[in-house]
Amino acid sequence: MENIKHSHVEVKGLKLHVAEIGSGPKAVVFLHGFPEIWYTWRQQMIAAANAGYRAIAFDFRGYGLSDHPAEPEKATLCDLVDEIAGLLDSLTITKAFLVGQDFGAIPAYLVAIVHPEKVIGVVTLGVPFMLPSPSAVQNHLLPNGFYVTRWQEPGRAEADFARFDVKSVIRNIYTLFSKSEIPIAADDQEIMDLFDPSTPLPPWFSEQDLATYASLYEKSGFRFALQVPYRSLTVDCGITDPVVTCPALLIVGEKDYVLKFPGMEDYIRSGTVKQFVPNLEIIYEPEGTHFVSEQLPEKTNHHIIHFLNKHSS
Repeated sequence: MENIKHSHVEVKGLKLHVAEIGSGPKAVVFLHGFPEIWYTWRQQMIAAANAGYRAIAFDFRGYGLSDHPAEPEKATLCDLVDEIAGLLDSLTITKAFLVGQDFGAIPAYLVAIVHPEKVIGVVTLGVPFMLPSPSAVQNHLLPNGFYVTRWQEPGRAEADFARFDVKSVIRNIYTLFSKSEIPIAADDQEIMDLFDPSTPLPPWFSEQDLATYASLYEKSGFRFALQVPYRSLTVDCGITDPVVTCPALLIVGEKDYVLKFPGMEDYIRSGTVKQFVPNLEIIYEPEGTHFVSEQLPEKTNHHIIHFLNKHSS
């Protein structure tokens, strides 16, 4: 960890916090989800650097130590496509592997579509290819207490989270979302009410990890995170007939609650996802949860490094 170097890089007028280790000729850029941050990728970054790659993880705009855009409520997932491409340019990287976890998978694939010349291959964890659109997540097929529906409602998550300090919010989400059931609140509950205070942190998530996450989200708050991804998930990026032509790998934890989204498991297991990502390899981890990179770092590192090496020749 002490060998990871930190800097701020200006991209599209915003200073982004960038963590980096390794100096290999091929670059790997790691893209976090929520409630994640650059730190989510610490173990994968070190493994990639040890395997001879230049490993980079950064805080998306509005997250952690990166600047907020002037009008967060107007931001969309499409903005992150320009951000990733701009970061590659700022770091003078002509072509890279992109690795995305949770919602970070979405811009990873979008960059591969919009800027195919910049992407060697894509790895995603937990989330397959999907386009932001009104039908991206079929909320109407789940109860009204579905966490995405709740967090898409302006002001609702803000009021829910405001009842707790930042550290408690992160603890609650990491604990709830590491289970295999979709977080769904009753009509008289908020999402934070689903957390049982007697529940310990997951065994792979230490108090020090929690403190690190909390310190970063205390800096940024949750304002942008609720906009991107949740409230902009329905905003179409204007991409028609999308096809990801580069090699891709999807790592699926079989205990990941996302598999229980309407149609999701069939979309992956039936191979329908390969209509959009024809060169896709899928690996299933039987014990894997939504946070597989932190829960099973050695297995995750093995899968990622094998993919990088396979497609680096």
